[in-house]
Amino acid sequence: MGQGRWRRILLWGIPVVVVVIVLLAVAYFTPLLSVRTVQIEGVSAVPDQDVRAVLQIPEGRSMLRIDTDAIARRVAALPKVRSARVQRVFPSTVRVTVDERRAVLFFDGPQGPHLLDSEGVEFAIEPAPPGVPKLTTGHPGSADPVTRAAVAVLDAAPPALRAQVGEVAARSVSDIELSLRDGRTVVWGGSDDSERKAAVVLPVLTRPGTVFDVSSPDLVTVR
Repeated sequence: MGQGRWRRILLWGIPVVVVVIVLLAVAYFTPLLSVRTVQIEGVSAVPDQDVRAVLQIPEGRSMLRIDTDAIARRVAALPKVRSARVQRVFPSTVRVTVDERRAVLFFDGPQGPHLLDSEGVEFAIEPAPPGVPKLTTGHPGSADPVTRAAVAVLDAAPPALRAQVGEVAARSVSDIELSLRDGRTVVWGGSDDSERKAAVVLPVLTRPGTVFDVSSPDLVTVR
């Protein structure tokens, strides 16, 4: 490549680089690309204003200067939020997508019903949504191994069975029963071997009886 061609590249390239740097500086440090709209998606149990209160996006802040990870962490710290995702939508919108915690069990306490999600996290004290089973155990709570085992058992049960459960009685991590709303009881045992238990429980429930023991899936009993 001749010197003349290199000179032409430099003559054209340097101004282009300068222009790009200037535009980036303008976008970064001025309100040209400032946040003007915040879209919040996925909320139903979490009030919209609670999410907006923790965003902490200064007025006039450039889209390029917002810390989306830090914002997502603040939103995810709300008790009813399982996770959050924050995205820049240029030229001026921040989109916040919320994954809320959903109650799968509740237990009664002095303050009222305590809601537990599918990870065994206690996230609210308020009336349980319709259809959420009650947990009966000695020391319910997120840190209790028996509570976590009960949540795991309910999560492993087939959806058609979960829809019938009115109460989960957990005496220990290996002694868990599902009381159905029609008065029947499924003795599940522990959370071990839950895949095989889930495979046999629905066919077993078609038999006459009131107590269906699938704690040993190779030796199911009905009485």
